[in-house]
Amino acid sequence: MSHIDNDVKLDFKDVLLRPKRNTLKSRSEVDLTRSFTFRNSKQMYTGIPIIASNMDTVGTFEMAKVLCKFSLFTAVHKHYSLDQWQEFARQNPDCLEHLAASSGTGSFDFERLEQILEAIPQVNYICLDVANGYSEHFVEFVKDLRTRFPEHTIMAGNVVTGEMVEELILSGADIVKVGIGSGSVCTTRKKTGVGYPQLSAVMECADAAHGLNGHIISDGGCSCPGDVAKAFGAGADFVMLGGMLAGHSESGGELTEKNGKKYKLFYGMSSEMAMKKYYQSMAEYSLRASEGKTVEIPFKGDVEHTIRDILGGIRSTCTYVGAAQLKELSRRTTFIRVTQQLNPMFSDEH
Repeated sequence: MSHIDNDVKLDFKDVLLRPKRNTLKSRSEVDLTRSFTFRNSKQMYTGIPIIASNMDTVGTFEMAKVLCKFSLFTAVHKHYSLDQWQEFARQNPDCLEHLAASSGTGSFDFERLEQILEAIPQVNYICLDVANGYSEHFVEFVKDLRTRFPEHTIMAGNVVTGEMVEELILSGADIVKVGIGSGSVCTTRKKTGVGYPQLSAVMECADAAHGLNGHIISDGGCSCPGDVAKAFGAGADFVMLGGMLAGHSESGGELTEKNGKKYKLFYGMSSEMAMKKYYQSMAEYSLRASEGKTVEIPFKGDVEHTIRDILGGIRSTCTYVGAAQLKELSRRTTFIRVTQQLNPMFSDEH
């Protein structure tokens, strides 16, 4: 029998952070580095916990080179060959600790993942990514992956509810990706009616994960540095960005020109474009509705400028609420519900 959950669920746009009296003099005093020890792999992580999404227009080797300079992380998309991985590893050995190799649950994906992890032992992270993390098959795959790679740190998702976060952590995942339908080029909500407002999903899932000494990634829904700060304030250990890192020199996607302006293609990994590009011969995909769209983003230049903008925004957030370190932000966060985020007078400049 169908049921309505009447508890209000909120998105980033529905809240602002309340400022608090504090003693911080400037944002340069704020430390955004976090250190974690993961529950199942027992590995340690230190860095700024922002992750470039494992989309082929975002999670590129070019992106990884820049992000690792800032101690940020990249979930490298799953469509690079073993040769490309080995070439990157040879030229950029210092970046390997800030990378995850991505995989789906198909046998071909798994074989390639095995090859990469055997050839490049410095890659210690696996990003296991499916659109629907609720299937029994996915849970079994996580268990098998944990058995096969007992010392690798496994990120797995996507889900949006506490009980599924717990199940994945108990099955071997260290970090659970949280978010369904919240991405800028995701059409899951439109096609299926399934989803969960991202802020509430993060708060509920973080609570479930932290009770088991697990961790979560807020994946999707951030459109500005303030949203990234809200995700951390809501309890996310990591924040994964797609659209905010798309459209740069280091992003994948074709560069085009129209009326003297440059654009880059950005598309969801379940979009028709991605399916045609990678799965032309796979009959199973002909039965599946596309759950992503393709957009042209005005070309943004080097990603370094965007990264500095994001990190500067989060540091400012921390100074408003009195968090000298990023790990204190969620403890010092009080969200207030609002009906409007911004003054809309010049909204096209947002």
